[in-house]
Amino acid sequence: MFLKKLSLINYKNFASENFEFDAKINCFVGDNGVGKTNVLDAIYHLSFGKSYFNPVATQNIKHEEDFFVIDGEFQKNDREERILCSLKKGMKKIIKRNGKAYDKFSDHIGFLPLVIISPADRDLIIEGSETRRKFMDGVISQSDKEYLHSLIKYNKTLSQRNSLLKYFAVNQTFDKTTLAIYNEQLQEYGSIIFHKRSEFLEEFIPIFKEQYLAISGGKEPVNLTYDSKLLDDELLTLLERNLEKDKALQYTSVGTHKDDLNFEIDGHPIKKFGSQGQQKSFLIALKLAQFYFIKKQAGTTPLLLLDDIFDKLDENRVAHIINLVDEENFGQIFLSDTHADRTEEVVKKIHQSYKIFKL
Repeated sequence: MFLKKLSLINYKNFASENFEFDAKINCFVGDNGVGKTNVLDAIYHLSFGKSYFNPVATQNIKHEEDFFVIDGEFQKNDREERILCSLKKGMKKIIKRNGKAYDKFSDHIGFLPLVIISPADRDLIIEGSETRRKFMDGVISQSDKEYLHSLIKYNKTLSQRNSLLKYFAVNQTFDKTTLAIYNEQLQEYGSIIFHKRSEFLEEFIPIFKEQYLAISGGKEPVNLTYDSKLLDDELLTLLERNLEKDKALQYTSVGTHKDDLNFEIDGHPIKKFGSQGQQKSFLIALKLAQFYFIKKQAGTTPLLLLDDIFDKLDENRVAHIINLVDEENFGQIFLSDTHADRTEEVVKKIHQSYKIFKL
């Protein structure tokens, strides 16, 4: 699978721009602020229906304009696929495949598998558990529709249960029967999410450890561990046990929406005990493991986006990524860099075709 053409209208800093890509390596070079990362984000947008860097959809519209359009032509399984994503202020975002709009965005997830490696990934280490849950959800959802649908239904039910708890508090009332319906639904969807996350990590962790060893060359053991209350009890039991607490807080305090993924080095949290270099290696290993996992599950090679990696990584780590890219198990790659000469020097070492876009 590869992206042949990309057209942008009023997307971030681009009024109108067209690109024709190489099937292997594509480099965007130029000073900071010219829009290199924005092109990568537009490609991400076509895959996920949203921005990687800015979750507020309307903020991706160029200043003083009221809509954006991202239009991409892909080659997948010997077929041409055209994906168009557009948003007009005050209206719902639209994603079309070959001219037909999706009824549900979730139906599009996984159709164009993609992995991005970016300096923003550091949030996985420094931010709260929600960021790491989203990482797990993003990887699993690209190849498992049942997981994605269970997640959507769980979040909807969770929102309804929280609204009910607020209603109880405001009106000084309580209805156990209505609450029980939401509890049972959370149990149903939550148990699917929990088991699928557990199965995913069983397969994912060995791939991650292998990648970390190759990148760091280090001897220190690293690990990912799943932190979930459902390891000890059924969700229904946990909800009943925490009822008084939930009534006081006016929201649901237990469930898969509180799960976390612990990042460890030498048995300790990498956030506190990992050096900057170890943290960088950890994150790249995580993303490359994501790439290999999705490739295996999807049966097609994901697009790989490398945002600003030459500026943020030392030469050894860059060299490792480039050596990996030189192998045939990678498909199409998009990368951004501030130095055109450095980029060309690096990609020339790779025995693949390439194209450089100076922005």
